[in-house]
Amino acid sequence: MGAPQPILEPLTPAAIFLVATIDEGGESAVRELLADLAGLRRSVGFRVPGAGLVCITSIGSLAWDRLFTGARPAELHEFPIFAGEHHTAPATPGDLLFHIKAETQDACFELAMTIGDRLADAVTIVDQTVGFRYFEQRDLLGFVDGTENPEGAAAAGAALIGDADPEFAGGSYVIVQKYLHTMPQWRALSVEEQEQVIGRTKLDDFELSDADKPANSHVAVNTLVDPDGTERQIVRANMPFGSVKDGEFGTYYIAYAATPSVTETMLTRMFVGTDDAAYDRILDFSIAVTGTLFFTPPADFFDNLPDAPAAEAIGESLSPNGVGNGSGALGIGTLKRSTQQ
Repeated sequence: MGAPQPILEPLTPAAIFLVATIDEGGESAVRELLADLAGLRRSVGFRVPGAGLVCITSIGSLAWDRLFTGARPAELHEFPIFAGEHHTAPATPGDLLFHIKAETQDACFELAMTIGDRLADAVTIVDQTVGFRYFEQRDLLGFVDGTENPEGAAAAGAALIGDADPEFAGGSYVIVQKYLHTMPQWRALSVEEQEQVIGRTKLDDFELSDADKPANSHVAVNTLVDPDGTERQIVRANMPFGSVKDGEFGTYYIAYAATPSVTETMLTRMFVGTDDAAYDRILDFSIAVTGTLFFTPPADFFDNLPDAPAAEAIGESLSPNGVGNGSGALGIGTLKRSTQQ
């Protein structure tokens, strides 16, 4: 198994999430950046001792075929739309994800700016989200986020690809979504009502008993158990974000998993429902505005990148107006795709 990127390291107080689409003709510059990124991170990190700067780099399905030849991760695909009767999780553009985290925001910002400078004429940054630690690992709804993350060997088993796809062992799949919270409506609820929505106590973060936990609570809907009793888990690295000026307050959801099917099953349960719940009640107060799926290669993948495809092969994936080839995927290239980001 290849050494994984540092997805299992603890959350830090600061993070920046960059999502970019590759402009037509930008593939070469992106490959050069991917090969150099480890060195760039070391250079920035050395200037901020103790910051623990890391950058986890992930690649989308359409971008993979524009950047590399040969094998591709077995389960890499575009993020699907999850449309329920009451709420919808949209699919939005994204070829590259840079998950930058550190103890201090200046380290994150410097590396993000360096990446942006290197890719200035090659990509379009479609989203930049600045995450921060908010009291006792809480989200802006006031509840502790990530309590049920697996730890140790269980975390590695949940997040890292193993023998199922040996060429990419040590890699992971990551889904990111931005959720905007409707804070006035949320604050109008009593604490007890909020606890019924989440399925945990607010102050001390204890899970409600099965008798007291509603079937449509966030905890109940996101508990995924196989017929043999095995609980399926993912590794979340969620961060709060917000803008007082814009009146936007939310959670950047980021979930790493050995197979995207686990995360996608959870999202299906949230948006489309279960046998016991029409949808996850948290969606009445938390609106999904983006959604993208990426593959996170093992760290050593970037030391010896696969060969680049021939120019004509890249061109075949683009129509004259820069939109995808009719596969149903989102358009790529110089077209600035509309998005809710």
